[in-house]
Amino acid sequence: MPHRPVSLHAPRGSVAAEDLRAGIDALLADHDGGVPLLFPPEVLAAAEEAAARDAAADGRADRTSIPFVTLDPESSTDLDQAMHLERTDDGYRVLYAIADVPFFVDLDGAIDHEARRRGQTLYLPDRRIPLHPEVLSEGVASLLPGQTAPAFVWELVLDAGGEVTSIGLERALVRSREKLAYDAVQEQLDRGEGHPMMVLLQEIGALRTEVEARRGGASLNVPEQEVVAEDHRVRLTWRSPAPIEDANAQISLMTGMAAAQLMLEHGAGILRTMPPAEPQAVERFRRQSEVLGVPWREGVEYGQFLRSLDWREPAHLALLNLATSLFRGASYAAFTSAEEAPEDPAQAAIAAPYAHATAPLRRLVDRFVLLVCLDHAQGREPDAALLAALAQIPEAMRVTSAQGGNLERAARELVEASALAAWEGESFDASVIERREASGDGDGDGAPTRVEVQLTDPPVTAWVPMDAQVGEVVRVRLRAVDVPARRAEFEAADEGDA
Repeated sequence: MPHRPVSLHAPRGSVAAEDLRAGIDALLADHDGGVPLLFPPEVLAAAEEAAARDAAADGRADRTSIPFVTLDPESSTDLDQAMHLERTDDGYRVLYAIADVPFFVDLDGAIDHEARRRGQTLYLPDRRIPLHPEVLSEGVASLLPGQTAPAFVWELVLDAGGEVTSIGLERALVRSREKLAYDAVQEQLDRGEGHPMMVLLQEIGALRTEVEARRGGASLNVPEQEVVAEDHRVRLTWRSPAPIEDANAQISLMTGMAAAQLMLEHGAGILRTMPPAEPQAVERFRRQSEVLGVPWREGVEYGQFLRSLDWREPAHLALLNLATSLFRGASYAAFTSAEEAPEDPAQAAIAAPYAHATAPLRRLVDRFVLLVCLDHAQGREPDAALLAALAQIPEAMRVTSAQGGNLERAARELVEASALAAWEGESFDASVIERREASGDGDGDGAPTRVEVQLTDPPVTAWVPMDAQVGEVVRVRLRAVDVPARRAEFEAADEGDA
C-alpha cells in the first residue's frame, strides 16, 4: 500500500475554510507581484467566440472510436491528457491525446497575449488562477469524459523493454470514455483489481522507470505538502504520490523526450534544459552521504541512489533535501536551426533531451512545442510567425514562473502559520536538513548558527537558531505565530519539554 499522508490532529490543527479564504483574499488584494488575477473583457469575449469553433470542420482525423481515458486528481477539470494503451506482439502502443489548445488560441491574438502574461496556471490552497479562461480550460478544450474534443494525438510504439521505436503525431478528434482518479485507481490496483488500462499503465511505467535508471535519470522521492478540505475545514498534510502517479508521469516524460527528439532532428523548437551538477557539488553530496551514514557508493548512478532513499528516515530526508543542489539551473532553450540548438541538449535530471509538451491547458510553452512538433512530424516547415514566437517564450516562462512562485510561496506560508497557531508553545521532534554557521565578527554581531528542520506532524519546515548536525533529530518549540505576517518562530526546546 502507498504511504498515507500524515495530517495535523483535527480539530486543533484545522483552519476554518472561510478563514483561509479570507486570508488568501487579503493576500491577493495586497499582491503586487505582477500576476494577473482577472481576465480582461476582451480576452473573455475572445474565449467565448473561440469556444464556438467546430473542430470537425478543419479536416482532422476522427479518433472518437478509440476508448481513451484520463487519469488525474479527483477534483481536476482542466484535463490536458488522455491515454489509450495496447499490448502488441512486439511490445506496446501508446496513444497519448493532448488538449489542442492552439485550435482555440490564435497566435498573436488576445488570448495568446494574456497567456504570455500568465505563463502557467497557479494553484493556491483554496483556488487556482488559470492560464486560460475557464470556458476553454475547464470546458471545450478540456478532455472531459463524453465530450468530443480536438487533440494532438501522439503514437508511441515501444518494444518489449519499454524503449520507444517509433514516433507519430497528428491532430484529431477524441472522446474520453472515463475520468479516472489517482487514489481510487491505486486502491483498486492494491486489491488486485482495477481498470485494465491502468494495469497496463502500471506495467509500462515500471519498464520506463527501468529505462530511466539505465540512462542515469533521477527523481527526488519527497512528499508533497497538501491542503485538504474536509467538512468545511482544511488541514495541512503530507502526501506521497501513489505508484500509479509515478507510472503516469513516465508516460508524460516519454512524450516530452519524443518531442525533444523531433525538434532536435528537424532543427526548431523549445527544450527544457538543466545543466549537469557541478563536480564540486557532486563530491560534496557524496561526502554528506558518508557523514550521514548512507554512503553513495562509487559506480552507483545518483538517480539509482536517490530512488533508494525513504523520506521517512531522518538521514534519508536530509539527503533528499541536500540533493536539490544537484538539480539547479532549469530553464528553456529556443532554437530555429540546428546551429542554434544547445550544445548539450540533455536535461540533467532526466539524463536525456526533454521538452514540456503535455500540459498546454496549464503551461504556456507546451502550446508552442506541440505546434512545432506537429509540423516536424508531418514533414512541413513551421510557419515563420511560429518560429519567430519561439524565441519569446523562454523569457515569458522565466518571468511568470518567478512571479507565480512568489505568490504560491506566500499562500503556503499563510496556511502554515494559520495551521500552526493552535500549537503555539508546544514542542516537536524534527529532523535537521541543513545547517548554517554563525556569521559576523564573533562579538555577537551577524546571524547566529541556525538549522533548517523538517517536522513530520505538523508537516512544515522552519529555521531554528540552534546548532545540530544534518540528519540529527532534535526537539524544537514553537515560540510564537504571527498569522497576518505569515510567520512562525521556533526555538530549541528546553530539556524535559513535552
